[in-house]
Amino acid sequence: MRRRAAAGLLALLLGGGGLLLTQPRPAAPTTDSAEAQFVRHMIVHHEQALGLSAPMLRRSGDRSLRSVALDITLGQEEQLRQMRAWLAGWGFSPRPRPTPAQARGMGMASVDDIEALSSLPLPQAEVSFLRLMIRHHQGAIAMSRPLQNSPQPNVRRLARQVVATQQGEIATMQSLLRARGEVQNMAPAQAAPGHQH
Repeated sequence: MRRRAAAGLLALLLGGGGLLLTQPRPAAPTTDSAEAQFVRHMIVHHEQALGLSAPMLRRSGDRSLRSVALDITLGQEEQLRQMRAWLAGWGFSPRPRPTPAQARGMGMASVDDIEALSSLPLPQAEVSFLRLMIRHHQGAIAMSRPLQNSPQPNVRRLARQVVATQQGEIATMQSLLRARGEVQNMAPAQAAPGHQH
């Protein structure tokens, strides 16, 4: 009896495994697909987030602010490794990079804004970092939302992770601004042309 039950279970498992093997895999994205553009642009976006966070990790003594900057750095470094590996696996180069208009729609900071984080008096630099990073995160969320239902599982998971994680970090940074007597009054970034799925 036990042998028959075990044999039946084994047949069921093997049959299920066969079904999994026959499930169609999603086709690799094309070089001009929404997925490829999303990954290319998000790489640039994440690289800038590291550049925004670095001065705060170097200068700030505020434990809460440093914790946010460190979380952003560690999380986005890992996502950068994933996205670069995807591009390599798809056989794509990291270009084309976003145009200036797309970068603005992505909530990206200017070179002057980033450089000022190292030269402004620390209290001003901390407020500027929080404002810039909130807008930066809003841009990442706007970029990610159209890809939350992508047929590419990896891209879909990343898009959903970006939205969930960065919404939480925005709430934390807004509370840090309020603790400094500041408010974030900038309009949320909108997805730039070319970021619709």
